[in-house]
Amino acid sequence: MNKTLETEVIQLHAEICGGLADPSRIMILYTLAQSPRNVTELSSELNMPQPLVSRHLKVLRDRGMVTSERHGTTITYTISDHRLVEALDLLRAVMRDGLTKRAELMEAFA
Repeated sequence: MNKTLETEVIQLHAEICGGLADPSRIMILYTLAQSPRNVTELSSELNMPQPLVSRHLKVLRDRGMVTSERHGTTITYTISDHRLVEALDLLRAVMRDGLTKRAELMEAFA
């Protein structure tokens, strides 16, 4: 097996997949892709408790998926790379296509 590929896959799993392991974090990324937000704004928009949003942001920040910038007492979060949303959109399309194919198979057997 290609050692470089193996190393990159292990790192991908540890960083990216771990960051995307919770649907709330994915929703945070989609929200930040629209525009930077602070924790209060994210909490309100996503209807999630602020401490939970803060914990998810820490995970995303630790994995380099979001960046933060302090403005006085407020910390604003930004998605670090918009290709993350492009990758999520691609994965959603793969999932939709798979679900469509399964539904078609079920109809064929019905």
